[in-house]
Amino acid sequence: QVQLVESGGGLVQPGGSLRLSCAASGFALDYWVIGWFRQAPGKEREGVSCISKSDGSRYYTDSVKGRFTISRDNAKNTVYLQMNNLTAEDTAVYYCAARRGWGITPPSYDYWGQGTQVTVSS
Repeated sequence: QVQLVESGGGLVQPGGSLRLSCAASGFALDYWVIGWFRQAPGKEREGVSCISKSDGSRYYTDSVKGRFTISRDNAKNTVYLQMNNLTAEDTAVYYCAARRGWGITPPSYDYWGQGTQVTVSS
């Protein structure tokens, strides 16, 4: 059974950091492009970052550039999203997803995790 499971969310103060994990079971992540998405209440789901299968190419949406870092550990079948200098605008449910080809539009992704809540508040 193909499954993606996110973890690492929580409550953090502005300026703080969190590291999200996306663990896969039932398939090998290194054959897939992995994306991180987020959805805040009342807003559409947006692509935050993605990482390619092979050469490690990465994409970041403008609002997180310089603050978020995506990485993958194929031996652990896990992709990470390190989030630093968090602000209230980063508050959302974060999802990871997998697709075969390069891209960041949510409908193009085949498999999704259940999401993990990130709340940035003092």
